[in-house]
Amino acid sequence: MSSRTALITGATAGFGQAIARRFAKEGWKVVVTGRRKDRLDALVEELGGPTRAHGLVFDIRDEAATRAALAAIPAEFSKIDALVNNAGLALGTGPAQDCDLDQWKTMIDTNITGLVTITRLMLDQLIASRGLIVNLASVAANWPYPGGNVYGATKSFVQQFSRGLRSDLSAKGVRVTSIEPGMAESEFTLVRTGGDQAAYNKLYGGANPLQPEDIAETIYWVASLPAHVNINTLEIMPVSQSWAPFQVYREAK
Repeated sequence: MSSRTALITGATAGFGQAIARRFAKEGWKVVVTGRRKDRLDALVEELGGPTRAHGLVFDIRDEAATRAALAAIPAEFSKIDALVNNAGLALGTGPAQDCDLDQWKTMIDTNITGLVTITRLMLDQLIASRGLIVNLASVAANWPYPGGNVYGATKSFVQQFSRGLRSDLSAKGVRVTSIEPGMAESEFTLVRTGGDQAAYNKLYGGANPLQPEDIAETIYWVASLPAHVNINTLEIMPVSQSWAPFQVYREAK
């Protein structure tokens, strides 16, 4: 069994769940976070019970709740060697002029504010362990698309924040990686579309998209590299996905 511990946010579904399983498979202890207690409890049990996994139930947008949850981590899980900032979401697919401002704020509070809060609260521990930070960004950080507006902007922040952390932490032995997936099949799209199964089926149908396990495998590979090796940025797409032509609006004649 490994003596190392990973803290993975947003572990009640999709990427986070797959990442927790992948690290646990290699003998890591895992601290998993999320808002849905029933799912976290089931995951902890699946991963070996309370001696191998520990669940923290809180909303990452709530700083006080985040502080309280981290302070309550049991001593046997408190030496964190890897922080995987996976918690995040997209809401809505429409153009900016039709979007709900509350949805924009929710994306900013989750994808940016929540991520930087837990990162800052964990930095002293990660410096002490000469650990690893993996931030989940997106291809949307580099490639805008109609309807991506605030979601893409939040992921650009995550990408640039990762670079800034690298600059500040390089002398501390802390590795920082920005993982930037393209089309990947998970609950992400159901959340984004308000549970629209038809939209989910249309997006992924016949596309052979990435799966959560693909991202988990990639992140574990990053974590398993020698301590002197840093993967700065890794953009990942399914083979079926590539870049589109530039969008051109044409006036009616």
